[in-house]
Amino acid sequence: MPARSEVYAMNLNKDIQLLNNKIDLYRRKLEAAKLRDDQKSVLQFKKELSTLSRKAASIKGMRGAQNAGKAEDLKALGFSRALSKAEQADMGKFKKSVRGLVVVHPLTALGKEMGLTEVTAYAPVKF
Repeated sequence: MPARSEVYAMNLNKDIQLLNNKIDLYRRKLEAAKLRDDQKSVLQFKKELSTLSRKAASIKGMRGAQNAGKAEDLKALGFSRALSKAEQADMGKFKKSVRGLVVVHPLTALGKEMGLTEVTAYAPVKF
């Protein structure tokens, strides 16, 4: 079962996706209303788009703050180093051999937040 913070992160991502879908829908409706020259609908859709965009930006900010907190927690661990290709290939065995190991990939949101260029592992003790 995922940790509570992971479930919350998944909900943030799901919320952002739902908002982006709604924004896309309202953009299409706005274009259709402009073609019909329906000013009342155009104003309504612009207002909805503005509201949804602000809400999406707020949730993205919360996700960024959450990632920043995770990054601080990882940097506070005692030891970190880039992983070799051999260690990456057998990640299950490697994680079992090091207690409390956390691996961060540079292409994930957390990896981008931390500015990583290589797959990096963090642990409380040297490994």
